[in-house]
Amino acid sequence: MYAITGITGQVGSVLGQQLLDDGLPVRAVVRDAAKGEVWAARGAEVALADVNDVAALTRAFSGAEAVFVLLPPTFDPSAGFPEARRTIAALREALAAARPARVVALSTIGAQATEPNLLNQLGIMEREFSTLGLPVTFLRAAWFIENSLWDVPSARTEGSIASYLQPLERPVPMVACADISSVAAELLRETWSGVRVVELEGPARVSPADIAASFARQLGKYVNARVVPRDEWAALFTTQGMRNPLPRMQMLDGFNEGWIAFEGTPRKGVAPLDVAIAGLLKR
Repeated sequence: MYAITGITGQVGSVLGQQLLDDGLPVRAVVRDAAKGEVWAARGAEVALADVNDVAALTRAFSGAEAVFVLLPPTFDPSAGFPEARRTIAALREALAAARPARVVALSTIGAQATEPNLLNQLGIMEREFSTLGLPVTFLRAAWFIENSLWDVPSARTEGSIASYLQPLERPVPMVACADISSVAAELLRETWSGVRVVELEGPARVSPADIAASFARQLGKYVNARVVPRDEWAALFTTQGMRNPLPRMQMLDGFNEGWIAFEGTPRKGVAPLDVAIAGLLKR
């Protein structure tokens, strides 16, 4: 049995379906019964569990050969990441009690970075899960190409996308969710001992200018990328409703300054940029 958290999201949904298509038993861990019905109709077992409910998570993970863990993203955290710490503690306690044969946890490029930034949440998860005494793999994925979903409206209507990644021509490690799901499915079926890190990026690094050009190819019109100046970020993010934009700004600084980076040599995915962008435009 493969227990999958985050199965209603863009990575987990493809992962869960891939395992089912391969004839493997899947337990969909969801907090919404209605969303669970969708997976039950596809042939999955359903376990209802909130990510902060240790007892429910323990039941969901018990008897599993492997568990895929996706920490729910908190883009506007309180100082010190109490939200993420609470969820990480619940997940760790449940995994320690259930003792699945192995765990694959979705992490991030730069999880090892010590500089303060939004991705420190995944570094905390890695440190906590590393003490489980279970076979654990941290899948450190590059910047999601699917983050460009936010750019679809402006690309369509204005022929322009806003970029916080700068300079516009500098390639950044990025990866499509399809590659993440495919590699996660592979890792879940492997056997290993101890704790290991697998880093993953797409077949080629991608700049903001590349993303604009991909939108242009798909839309059949000119699309340009424009820089959002660093001194405008705080006010803009606050206007968008963020209470604590600093960690997000620090993360962007890390990509732009190069200290959010892979620790080793990453695996290469196969999904090209144009395919991922075309998928966003169909949503």
